[in-house]
Amino acid sequence: MTASPDDALENDLENHTAAKHKAELTGVSETALMTLYSRAREAGRADATISDPMAIRLVDSIDYDFTRFGSTRQDMAVRSKTFDLHTSQYLRSHPEATVVALAEGLQTSFWRLDAVLPEPRFRWLTVDLPPVVDIRRALLPESPRIEYRAQSALDYSWMDAVDTSHGVIITAEGLLMYLQPEEAFALIGECAARFPGGRMMFDLTPKWFAGLAQRGRLRPSRRYTVPTMPFALTPDEAVAQLSAIPGVAAVHDVPLESGRGWLFNHAIELLYATSLLNSVRGTTALLKFG
Repeated sequence: MTASPDDALENDLENHTAAKHKAELTGVSETALMTLYSRAREAGRADATISDPMAIRLVDSIDYDFTRFGSTRQDMAVRSKTFDLHTSQYLRSHPEATVVALAEGLQTSFWRLDAVLPEPRFRWLTVDLPPVVDIRRALLPESPRIEYRAQSALDYSWMDAVDTSHGVIITAEGLLMYLQPEEAFALIGECAARFPGGRMMFDLTPKWFAGLAQRGRLRPSRRYTVPTMPFALTPDEAVAQLSAIPGVAAVHDVPLESGRGWLFNHAIELLYATSLLNSVRGTTALLKFG
């Protein structure tokens, strides 16, 4: 009997995760472990807001004390769910497009999208620092549609590896807030210049939240402090300033997807329905390049 694709994936995972892989990430790269843990814990719930079996298996395969991040919340899973929605919408109209995942960390977006798209043919380019790419290569299944570039997103040479013939969407989930403002604007501008007709999606934390991080006061537990976040914009600032970048044809302030529970979802609806609260919430921006 011929093995099914699911059986083949399961066997590949077992081969990759026979022995736990020690994760030695520091600084901003260590946040990849925090977001992975949060997403995996959420995916493991009976009332989960996201389906992410690969994240659960990945956590189980990594030798790391995830409890140092403290308790988890659903907001990181909801963020990933939002990115998945808009990426999948683009891929439905551009089925052979290339997704460029900048500073992807230990996201498992490729497999989530692969599971929901009919006959998926999209290609995937992960751009991240060597220690993160090493973990991904060691623990995640291989695919002929996945390519890695072990480098900083600010080393623009990764752009030369992007196949633009069938469309491009660039995701920068959890990246830009850790850059200096001039670095973030330069990266967006270079993407707009190099990928006309493409898309780019990224998120920024609220200014008050970034301010707490700047002062070292974002501590989800006694053992972990979130790195500083130099770059933050209100939604109104994001639309105004990003629209002024040459090559950016449109800027959409994308609302977060729904989560679990009436209180959470009501709070999200209120934040997006009331302009007076714009300065309180974060920004998820979807850019269209002209």
